[in-house]
Amino acid sequence: MRAARLIKMVLLLQSRPTMTAAELARELEVSERTVTRDAQALSEAGVPVYAERGRAGGYRLIGGYRTRLTGLARGEAEALFLSGVPGALREMGLEDAASAARLKVSAALLPSLRDASRTAAQRFHLDAPNWFREPRTPELLPAVADAVWDDRRITVRYRRRGAQPQGRADAEASRGRSADVAEEEVGRELEPYGLVLKAGVWYLCARVAGGGSFRVYRIDRFTAVDAGEERFARDEEFDLPAFWAERAEQFARSILRAEVVVRLSAEGVRRLPHVMDPPAVREALDAVGAPAGDGWVTVTLPVESEEVAHTQLTALGPEVEALAPEGLRQRLAQDARRLAALYRDEGRPGASVPRQSGDA
Repeated sequence: MRAARLIKMVLLLQSRPTMTAAELARELEVSERTVTRDAQALSEAGVPVYAERGRAGGYRLIGGYRTRLTGLARGEAEALFLSGVPGALREMGLEDAASAARLKVSAALLPSLRDASRTAAQRFHLDAPNWFREPRTPELLPAVADAVWDDRRITVRYRRRGAQPQGRADAEASRGRSADVAEEEVGRELEPYGLVLKAGVWYLCARVAGGGSFRVYRIDRFTAVDAGEERFARDEEFDLPAFWAERAEQFARSILRAEVVVRLSAEGVRRLPHVMDPPAVREALDAVGAPAGDGWVTVTLPVESEEVAHTQLTALGPEVEALAPEGLRQRLAQDARRLAALYRDEGRPGASVPRQSGDA
């Protein structure tokens, strides 16, 4: 424990010209008296720690005691500090390791580059979870992450939805709807290849042990994870980003099993990619001709179902008219009649009270 603290103290002093005893105590989570003893121990071990007294005093290293990464340019150093996702590292149980790594890199950089971590952090931040969803870290994520790093096989039990095609239940959950299907708990032996954080949800990309196919599992559906000591031979040809991109595209297309025909105003065309799958919208719009004389276009759109299309198209209000299927047209017509009834009596109390709005 003390050895690790002494190493961290040296790295801190390498990364900054001078640090007071109070600053070191705060970083090392010890008392100032312990800092004094540690500095003395380092000095006795041959590390040139020098203590300056007075208001502007503190501890510093002398004699050029440092290791430098002289090959890094400023842009490269700043990009290096952008490579970590703090929230994701914390959820995987790697926050301490990442912090130590950043400290070591900072200590090794040339003095002119030591502000790279600060300049990068002040300019870019990744907030992975979706809006209006409370992010929840799967309890078993750290155990899965450990197995991924060590290439160790895991035996898992997970809740599988049996009545829907693969991926459909995930789509329902991502929209905040419950899938009215029975669940069954099954077991698998997996070779965990990689983790993906998508819109606040953690997924495991793994191969079924024994040469099976690669699959994607939602980690919050795992009920048990047992990581043994057996390691698997990793397929060096496996490319996690490419695999995820391919599966994501397959998933997006697999759930679009129905079609609707709609008319859209120019404003409706502009807003459509914000309420439906953007790639599917682009393909559908590319297939239509020029707008009619009134500026509206007729489009055939792939959708999950009539119910989902109803929810999505409602967001476009009067900028869309459903032509088919008839059931969808009737749903939107009923919505329009209900809205008209709500706003028919403009003179009733409270009808003209302006609404407050704020930033998103």
